[in-house]
Amino acid sequence: LDIEAGELHAVIGPNGAGKTTLINQLSGELPADEGAIRFGEADVTALPVHQRARRGLLRSYQITSIFEAFSVLENATLAALGAREHAMRFWQPMLANRRARTAAEEALAAAGLAQRGHVAAGELGYGERRQLELAMGLAAQPKFLLLDEPMAGMSVQESAAVIDLLRGLKRRYTILLVEHDMDAVFALADRISVLVYGRVMCTGTPDEIRNHPDVRAVYLGEETPEGEGAR
Repeated sequence: LDIEAGELHAVIGPNGAGKTTLINQLSGELPADEGAIRFGEADVTALPVHQRARRGLLRSYQITSIFEAFSVLENATLAALGAREHAMRFWQPMLANRRARTAAEEALAAAGLAQRGHVAAGELGYGERRQLELAMGLAAQPKFLLLDEPMAGMSVQESAAVIDLLRGLKRRYTILLVEHDMDAVFALADRISVLVYGRVMCTGTPDEIRNHPDVRAVYLGEETPEGEGAR
């Protein structure tokens, strides 16, 4: 699986195909049994999660992980601090770190939460929590962002808002997107890889994947990118 710098590359496949396992291996949460993971020119196969993150390889989660008692800005600032070695000082308030706060404010603006920084994260609705999770990833200034079902559980309107956000982030970041929402995948992806039983069956543009005979035979019985799913 090769992902080009600056592209939004989607991975799709039936339930149990290994999509989240793939992201867990890329992020370092699950050790690889064989093969190698190269990030740029570096082999990161043996690196732990935090070292990959500090190189700019970051992920989001299917389940939101935020500090509900902290403000939206504090959550994003904490993410920015966590991505920088020796950035946190025990006696210094997190918002006093100007560099981290600036990164957090820029990330919140990119994620559509610029006016919500003062709000406690626990007061956000589900869709805004997912936006905050995305902002926390952006605050860490990633080079490669792994998004694991960022639209899971969202309404149609919330999904549309996130699609617009991700469209605005394309070309600024290299993104690997795992998502069951075929409307989102075909609207956003530069290329798509189809994963079946832990192996990449094929990779191509959205049009190539939509018309690939093997994809139609293996995958389309569960999620169809034609008709309504291919708008």
